Amino acid sequence: MTSHVISEIGYVALQTTDIEKSIQHSRDILGLVETGRSGNAVFLGSRARAHHELVYLDSPEDSLGHIGLVAPTSAALHTVRRRIIDAGFAMISDTPLHPGVADGFSFVGPENFVFEIYTQMASVSLVPQSFGPDRFGHVNLHPQHLKAMVDFFVDILDFRISDIIGDDFAYFLRCNPEHHGIALVKGRGWMHHHAWQVQSIAELGKAGDRLFENGSELLMGPVRHGAGHNIAAYYVEPNGAVVELYTDLEMIYDDNRPPIVWDADDRHWSTRWATYDFTEFRSHGVFPASEAISSH
Repeated sequence: MTSHVISEIGYVALQTTDIEKSIQHSRDILGLVETGRSGNAVFLGSRARAHHELVYLDSPEDSLGHIGLVAPTSAALHTVRRRIIDAGFAMISDTPLHPGVADGFSFVGPENFVFEIYTQMASVSLVPQSFGPDRFGHVNLHPQHLKAMVDFFVDILDFRISDIIGDDFAYFLRCNPEHHGIALVKGRGWMHHHAWQVQSIAELGKAGDRLFENGSELLMGPVRHGAGHNIAAYYVEPNGAVVELYTDLEMIYDDNRPPIVWDADDRHWSTRWATYDFTEFRSHGVFPASEAISSH
C-alpha cells in the first residue's frame, strides 16, 4: 500500500463554557476516562489508552478548538509541513499544542478549521470503565465550500475518496482502510459530530439507556448507513457538538478503489432502515473557535 502523510484521525479538541459538565457527560454517557490536566485543558481517552482522544478547553465560547491528525513517521510530518507552508496556510505553532506528543505543528486550514498534525502520541496506564468506546474514529464537518475542502484533504493530506453523494452535497474520505476518517457534508461551516467505535449494536442501546437515565435522549438512531455500512446512534453533548457511536464500519483495503457515487435523491446513503427528517439532525454542531487555544 502506498505511503501517505496522514495515517489516522487522532483526537478532537472542543472549547466549552462549562468544562466540568462536559467532563462529567463524557465520563457518564460516553464512557471516557480522564487521563490528565494541563493549564486550561482536560484530556480524556478510551480503551485505546492514548494520552488524549478528546480534549476539553475551558473557554468563554462553545466551539471546535482543533482536530488532531496523525502522521505515521517523522518524514511524513516533514513532508506535510512543507505542503501546508507551500499552500499558504497560516501556521499557529511549530511545536505540539498539548503534552503527550513527540512532535507536531498546527495551522489554520480552510474555513478557519484548525488542525494539528503530529507523530507518536504517548500511551497511558488507565483502568477503563465497564462501558465505553474502543477508540476515537472520525469527524464529520459541514463546510460551506465543499469541493475546496475536499481538494485540501485529497491533494495536500493524501486522503482518498470512498463515497460521493450527489453533485455537490457530501464526500466520505479515508486515510487508512476504514471507510472514512473525515466526512464532509455541505453546510454552515461547522463540525457536526465526532465519532467513536464501539464493539456491537448492543452498546448503542446501552448508550440510549444512559441518556434516558440522565434526562436526555438520542438525537437519531440506531441506523444503518448506506455510505460506510456502519450502524450508528447520535446524541448532543453539552457544548453543542453531536457525538456518534458506531460499529461495523466498512473497510477498504484497495487505495485505488473507485468511489461509490450515490444519486442525490437516494436517501439510502444515510439510512437504510427508516426514513428520517434530517432538519433537526443537521441543526446541531459547533463552529471553529474565534481564537485558537492550547493547553500551555
